[in-house]
Amino acid sequence: MNLKQIILSRGELPTANPGSRTSPVAGANHSTHLHFMKYKWLFLGFSALVMLPGIYSLARYGLRLSIDFTGGTLLEVQTKDPVTHDQFAEISNSLQLELSSVQPAGDNTYLLRFKPVSQQQNDEFKKALSDKFSGATEKRFETVGPTVGAELTRRALLALVLASVFIIAYIAWSFRRIPRPYSAWKFGASAVVALLHDVIIVLGLFALFGHLYHVEIDALFVTAMLTVIGFSVHDSIVVFDRVRENLPKMPKAAFEAVVDFSLTETLVRSLNTSVTVLLTLLALLLFGGESIRWFVVALLIGIISGTYSSIFNAAPILVLWESRRK
Repeated sequence: MNLKQIILSRGELPTANPGSRTSPVAGANHSTHLHFMKYKWLFLGFSALVMLPGIYSLARYGLRLSIDFTGGTLLEVQTKDPVTHDQFAEISNSLQLELSSVQPAGDNTYLLRFKPVSQQQNDEFKKALSDKFSGATEKRFETVGPTVGAELTRRALLALVLASVFIIAYIAWSFRRIPRPYSAWKFGASAVVALLHDVIIVLGLFALFGHLYHVEIDALFVTAMLTVIGFSVHDSIVVFDRVRENLPKMPKAAFEAVVDFSLTETLVRSLNTSVTVLLTLLALLLFGGESIRWFVVALLIGIISGTYSSIFNAAPILVLWESRRK
C-alpha cells in the first residue's frame, strides 16, 4: 500500500486514462478526497484555543525585550565556580552600576545586562570580578544606545507590516486570472490572517518563556519571525495555487469541494516539506549551541504552527469568506 492509499480514506487520487487528453481532475470522481472543510469550525476553534494562553501571556507579562530594543550593555562572563545573582549585584553596587538581570548560559557562563556602561566602567568591573573570583573572564561586551534600540524597534514593526502588505499584493497579482466570481485579493488576505495566527502563537509563547525562563526578544528573534511568516505563506500559496488550478477543471463542483480536493492533493507535499525542515531545526537545537537556542525554538514553534495554519486555517477562512458572498 502506497502513501496516497494510506492518507486517502475513500480511494486513490484520480488519474487520467492512458492515452486520454482529459484532465485527471476533470474526469475524476471528486468524492475521492478528504473532507477537511466538514470540520472547518473545529480546526478554527482549536486554533483559537491554542492562541488564548499566548494572548493572556502577552497581555499579562508582555515581551521581555533585550538591549537590542531597550538600549543598555550586555556582558558575558565565565567563572570557574558558580556565581549567584546577589554576588554579581554586590560587585555592581560597589561600582555604582545598575544591574538589570543575570541569565545563566551554561558552563558557569552568565549574561549580565546593565544600564549603559562605558569602557572605563567595564574595565573596573572586570578588575573587581577577577579580584573576587579567580579565573573570571569576560567573553563579550556590547553596548546599544537607547536611540538605536528605539530605531530597531520601529524598523522591526515596519518590516512585519510591509511583509504582510506585500504578501497580499503579490498573491492578488499572481491570482489575478482566477475564474470569476472568486476574488484574488481574498486569497492573499486569507493567507495573511493565517500567518497572524502563527505570529501570535510565537509571540505569546515567548512572552511566557520570558516570564518563566527570562528569555529575551532580540534582533535574531525578528529574523525568526520573518522566516516563519515566509514559510507559512509559502505553504498557503501551494494550497491556494492548486485551488486556482482546479477551479476551471471542476466547474460544477462546490467551492468547498474544490478546496477539499486541492488540500488532499497537496497534503503529502506540505507534510514532507515541514518534517524535513523540522528535522534540520531539531539538529540545530541539539548541537547548535547556546547562542542560537531560542532562535531555533522560535523557528520550531513557527514552522509547526505554520504547517497547521496553512492547511487548517487559511483554507477554511477562504471558504467561509467565499460562502458569505452567496
